[in-house]
Amino acid sequence: MKCEWEKFRTSTEEEKKKLYSVIAFKRATEPKNRGDIKDADGYAILTGPCGDTMEIWLKVNNDLIINATFMTDGCGNSIASCSTVTEMVKGKSIAEVQQITQRDVLSDLGGLPREGEHCALLAVNTLKEALNDYTHRNTKISNHETIVGKIIA
Repeated sequence: MKCEWEKFRTSTEEEKKKLYSVIAFKRATEPKNRGDIKDADGYAILTGPCGDTMEIWLKVNNDLIINATFMTDGCGNSIASCSTVTEMVKGKSIAEVQQITQRDVLSDLGGLPREGEHCALLAVNTLKEALNDYTHRNTKISNHETIVGKIIA
């Protein structure tokens, strides 16, 4: 079931405010961190069962997330969830970010309409895949340096 972006987009501001908390409404209509990071340390793209696709880019320095951005073709719920996730992770360690859950995102947003709660889970899953990408890239570099060191030595 595709998120009802068209319904959201065409509904009046008053109708939207009945469905969304103040925070979720603001993040859906004025999202932060939209766009990509050209030299990202971690990246993921996932498509949920509803058909929404989310992308998250991470910039990491000394195991701290220093920047996070997103793109989505999804509804207001997806936009709000991605915007929230990217705000939540800035300045946090990789270990802290790995603990973020769907419930944390929904709580930070003040909730979402029931049919949109899965968007928070998709945002968290995309974030965790971006973390996995970061970890995989760094593990490959560390292993390569170790292997090269042994071959040369």
